[in-house]
Amino acid sequence: MNEILINDLTITQTASSAVKTLMEEKNIKDHALRIFVSGSTCSGIQYGMAFEAQIRPEDKYFETDNLKIVIDEISINYLRGATVDYFEDQTNKGFRITNPNIVSACGCGDKRDNTSSGMSGCGGCS
Repeated sequence: MNEILINDLTITQTASSAVKTLMEEKNIKDHALRIFVSGSTCSGIQYGMAFEAQIRPEDKYFETDNLKIVIDEISINYLRGATVDYFEDQTNKGFRITNPNIVSACGCGDKRDNTSSGMSGCGGCS
């Protein structure tokens, strides 16, 4: 699998291709992909992605593989070591951000890895 490394954030070739395809379908090839931290729950950090027309002066801007990427200055610290991937199977498809450097624990002590497509909430809490 080919990967793109940006400031310690890895974007798989599959994810990059899927983003570019979406941008072409929406006719927004001039936009950038914004990757951000959108909050935290007991199951860990929640990530988000959006298409961005305006790049803010404080944003970290990267361009690679004909893809523009922006990350705000706070989110970039949480994204170090993370991988953005795209998956597709018989029932689901979408983007997944996995960060092996962040492990969260629920109040009950139930440990979870931090993927944006994982379960939310604490399944084992009583």
